[in-house]
Amino acid sequence: MSSVLPPRLLRPLSLPLRLMPTTFHSRALARILNQVMKEAIADGELDFLEGRQVAIEIADMGVRYRLGFENGRIQGYGEQRPADASIAGDTREFMMLAARQEDADTLFFQRRLRMSGSTELGLYLKNFLDAFEPPERWQPLTRAIDRMAGVRFPGH
Repeated sequence: MSSVLPPRLLRPLSLPLRLMPTTFHSRALARILNQVMKEAIADGELDFLEGRQVAIEIADMGVRYRLGFENGRIQGYGEQRPADASIAGDTREFMMLAARQEDADTLFFQRRLRMSGSTELGLYLKNFLDAFEPPERWQPLTRAIDRMAGVRFPGH
């Protein structure tokens, strides 16, 4: 499994995120996702997540996000209670998923992304990620993520 950046560079770059409380960067990510997934939220595609929390761990960065869905919006949380489901992997795998270079099934079956906790919630989440198509206005971001996901460093 290779990272977008070599681990010796990625860990120091992620230091500010690791020093911040999980709540802070989880809320920032939630704000972005609420914009990117606006239509999916309006269509009720995230209702399966209502009142539940998912932990997202980016292992090579040492960063963990906590997200859920309440009152029709994605919410960011701290670690006050255990997550109902958890997804873990390295930066590259999450970028490949976001750029749609790999589908969720492939990443999970190859154990490049790992899921734990509620199997039912995990399957709903995996199916949502497989089916989600970012709106056209987010295509420049998707193309940038696609290019970043393709970066390889010698020996990693």
